[in-house]
Amino acid sequence: MMQRPLRPEEYSLKETSPHLGGGGVSGDKLTTTYDLVEQMQYLYVRVVKAKDLPPKDVTGSCDPYVEVKLGNYKGTTRHFEKKTNPEWNQVFAFSKDRIQASVLEVIVKDKDFIKDDFIGRVLFDLTEVPKRVPPDSPLAPQWYRLEDRKGDKGKGELMLAVWMGTQADEAFPDSWHSDAATIPSDGLANIRSKVYLTPKLWYLRVNVIEAQDLIPYEKNRFPEVFVKVMLGNQALRTRISQSRTLNPMWNEDLMFVAAEPFEEHLVLSVEDRVAPNKDEVLGKAVIPLQKIDRRLDYKPVNSRWYNLEKHVIVEGDQKKKEVKFSSRIHLRICLEGGYHVLDESTHYSSDLRPTAKQLWKPSIGVLELGILSAQGLLPMKTKDGRGTTDAYCVAKYGQKWVRTRTIIDSFAPKWNEQYTWEVYDPCTVITIGVFDNCHLQGGEKAAGTRDTRIGKVRIRLSTLETDRVYTHSYPLIVLLPSGVKKMGEVQLAVRFTCSSLLNILHMYSQPLLPKMHYLHPLSVMQLDNLRHQATQIVSMRLSRAEPPLRKEVVEYMLDVDSHMWSMRKSKANFFRIMGVLSPLVAVGKWFDQICHWKNPLTTILIHVLFVILILYPELILPTIFLYLFLIGVWYFRWRPRQPPYMDTRLSHADTAHPDELDEEFDTFPTSRPPDIVRMRYDRLRSVAGRIQTVVGDLATQGERLQSLLSWRDPRATALFVTFCLVAAVVLYVTPFRVVAFLTGLYVLRHPRFRHKLPSVPLNFFRRLPARTDSML
Repeated sequence: MMQRPLRPEEYSLKETSPHLGGGGVSGDKLTTTYDLVEQMQYLYVRVVKAKDLPPKDVTGSCDPYVEVKLGNYKGTTRHFEKKTNPEWNQVFAFSKDRIQASVLEVIVKDKDFIKDDFIGRVLFDLTEVPKRVPPDSPLAPQWYRLEDRKGDKGKGELMLAVWMGTQADEAFPDSWHSDAATIPSDGLANIRSKVYLTPKLWYLRVNVIEAQDLIPYEKNRFPEVFVKVMLGNQALRTRISQSRTLNPMWNEDLMFVAAEPFEEHLVLSVEDRVAPNKDEVLGKAVIPLQKIDRRLDYKPVNSRWYNLEKHVIVEGDQKKKEVKFSSRIHLRICLEGGYHVLDESTHYSSDLRPTAKQLWKPSIGVLELGILSAQGLLPMKTKDGRGTTDAYCVAKYGQKWVRTRTIIDSFAPKWNEQYTWEVYDPCTVITIGVFDNCHLQGGEKAAGTRDTRIGKVRIRLSTLETDRVYTHSYPLIVLLPSGVKKMGEVQLAVRFTCSSLLNILHMYSQPLLPKMHYLHPLSVMQLDNLRHQATQIVSMRLSRAEPPLRKEVVEYMLDVDSHMWSMRKSKANFFRIMGVLSPLVAVGKWFDQICHWKNPLTTILIHVLFVILILYPELILPTIFLYLFLIGVWYFRWRPRQPPYMDTRLSHADTAHPDELDEEFDTFPTSRPPDIVRMRYDRLRSVAGRIQTVVGDLATQGERLQSLLSWRDPRATALFVTFCLVAAVVLYVTPFRVVAFLTGLYVLRHPRFRHKLPSVPLNFFRRLPARTDSML
């Protein structure tokens, strides 16, 4: 079924007025610590331990567990085998909005094969449960005597703490939630909120200098030797040495990305190209990264010789390894602490600090994010014959990733979780993504499934006013092969607080990246390859956390596929360039109207201004800057009041052709049928042909400029040289003001004195030769 096209306002940002911090009631400590979200009330039950439980089995043993019951909601602890003094220390949280009962029942039971035996219970009247507001100290658990079903005192005691609190409570992240009662125990870890840290990334520079005393397999030929260096999944190689001897030299730098803690070793193999597709290993060296020098600037580190081990030789079924021999390799290896390892697109970087902590500057402020709720989410999967969505949010800024808890089976989930980051640079971006959790079952049932993306939001900190709380509902927009689609909205509260305005203003004068990027820059291709390796390392490490932040989530947040070709993006970028150039075009049209006297009064005023500037040239620059100042002050009235958001019109997502979208979502290399690939190739050739023509025209104009003095056309160059001599004499004897005044009058002359034919200088320029005649 085709989706109804959305109106532009449905893709737009909406300002909201949530009830933040419980309304900011005076004297409530919560308003200062958790004030960017709405308060959510919970009944907390901490089951600590039990003692002196009576035996219930025939064997005289007891396998106890606790059941916490509140109306239709029921949570259970794990059970212990044959233990009368068990210790659980588990917390249960019941949402106050869903509480329908007036009594909390905590029951201790004995696990049995047929039917679990009742040991005793403790009842609580909800009207008498105390309220706790952080940062108050946690409520101390107390011993309660177990009662039987009639209310009489029984055997055994249970240590409990029961209180009313909010999501700001320390117990909240690790507690069992009543809305997750249907989730099996091995899936609970996948729905809890969690904070992750990006592993510390380093650039590893390997300078391969030379090798000595190599022993080739064929003595009667000059070896063609190169060095292959591997670190985990990364592999690079030097060029083949020009000195084809047994002591080859390279002096070549290879760059890798390494992550702490260092798990892989650096492996070097010296290889000989004995045939076009055949390389023989002459020796290997394995170097642990823990022993490698670290440097903060470009001071040279000491080089070292490393012995090469003989590779494994297979002789029939026998494997023989010679441990060491005389060959060795000369290397200079170091971990670069002065660079920032780019693991995000440079356009949306959230962190620009160097790797080495010693080079970090003090923070300039604090970013606070309240992830409130989502509305109108679409069903992402089918369960029991109906659509359902289990949504969670991920936010990434700097090295810190946060993941909210998963709200089960809701199209309007409420998270109300607040997070804080230190800010070191205002020209950075925070990314918030919403995903559907497909790992609720845990274990093998969820193996192979992928969390589905619902949408994401980017907010650039430099676009925010300091100390202001922005509360908006952001559209969640994704691009699918079928077209652009709105998946819902996410409601956020954002506040950027700065410690010193002067420090922030000072940051605008500083280089964006650490100074090593400018003093000893890496090439664009190097940076692109290193960024790809960094994103792979980050996604792999975070996917191994518990609970994992999955690979597809990390790659979506880091825009791993942003470099892939897309006709839609190419069109969008072309129109962005046109948008930038349109003011210059508008100024050109306005000046053309002035020159053609479309409005005589305006042209006369321009003449007066021109004469004043000729008489007082020292006013030219002040006039320009004053004009820019007045424009800026005038536009202040219409300054943006909202943070930026995903713009479908700017992205050309709403007008993209289906075939262009299918091409954008194609794999690399392509997986489409040959006829479709041929059609797309022909389309790309036609676009490239037009670009080729434009580039050729630009080259032609440049070559005509060169031919003014090259004597390629002797008559044209003679005319130009003669003109230059006459112009030099005239300008020498004529005051510059007079020349400028006459030139201005000529440019602004009345249409009566103009001709529709091109001017003499333009005719002369167009007749100059270019090198197009020599092109095949």
